[in-house]
Amino acid sequence: MDYKDYYKILGVARDASQEDVKRAYRKLARKYHPDVSKEANAEEKFKEVQEAYEVLKDPEKRAAYDQLGSNWRQGQQFTPPPDWGNGFEFSFGRGGRGADMGDDGGFSDFFSSLFGARSPFGQRSAGSRGGFASAGQDHTAKIQIDLEDAFNGGAQTIELKAPQLGDDGRVAVRPRTLKVTIPKGVIEGQRIRLAGQGSAGIGGGPAGDLYLEIGFKPHRLYQIEGRDITLKLPITPWEAALGATVQVPTLAGPVDLRIPAGAKTDQRLRLKGRGLPGATAGDQYVVLKIQTPPAASTQARELYERMQREMAFDPRVDLI
Repeated sequence: MDYKDYYKILGVARDASQEDVKRAYRKLARKYHPDVSKEANAEEKFKEVQEAYEVLKDPEKRAAYDQLGSNWRQGQQFTPPPDWGNGFEFSFGRGGRGADMGDDGGFSDFFSSLFGARSPFGQRSAGSRGGFASAGQDHTAKIQIDLEDAFNGGAQTIELKAPQLGDDGRVAVRPRTLKVTIPKGVIEGQRIRLAGQGSAGIGGGPAGDLYLEIGFKPHRLYQIEGRDITLKLPITPWEAALGATVQVPTLAGPVDLRIPAGAKTDQRLRLKGRGLPGATAGDQYVVLKIQTPPAASTQARELYERMQREMAFDPRVDLI
């Protein structure tokens, strides 16, 4: 997927004001409009200009795009960072996430990966309820927490980045710090509602709400799926062959796990109820990984040679 330098496409500096962006877009839109333009590839150019303006005209999208940095070049191979959109606070219309499911507008894969319907920015709506007194817009932000915080719950301090348009017409990012109570057993994708933490209301209307969408930071031990967690457990060949009882880490602390005799690599064992808590607690799955000790000494090599002579074992017998 190619990186799109929206500033280069519109021919404006990265610190251009919103008025400068609008002026540049209007000029290029007239130049490349397919109905009147004689330029080569006018339709393609017009669509590219529209896509760039769709991002840079919006202070929230523009501020998020700017976080990618200025080291990327037009046409360079690009993959969205894994934490794309985390911590950005942006607005959407009243009525919750279903109010507007977003539209990629037929733009490039680059646009879709950052601002399409499945991105944090794809669930936005431009309006709020009409009338003299109207409610403020709701805001949403995606945050990442440690798996242990989801297991235990409790208070946390988070910092969000809220894009805003300054008096000079340029986009700035305002940090905002909030104290949040993480519910015990929260799962990835779940949203926490903070009442009254969105935009201020108009004409005495109530403030909007802030919705925090939960994501998990990568964990050094566990993979997570819903409330279930999975751990890859290294074991020795003799533990696999003879069976053993070994200590296994869980989110609640280490427990003893019985490995059956004759265990095989990738065999899955279940620790019931050892995943994330909930009305029905998740499970912890332990995937066995047999590790082969190195023949790093004379004694170890002699032991392997003895096993080779005395053990009639052929792991490839079923391949022939």
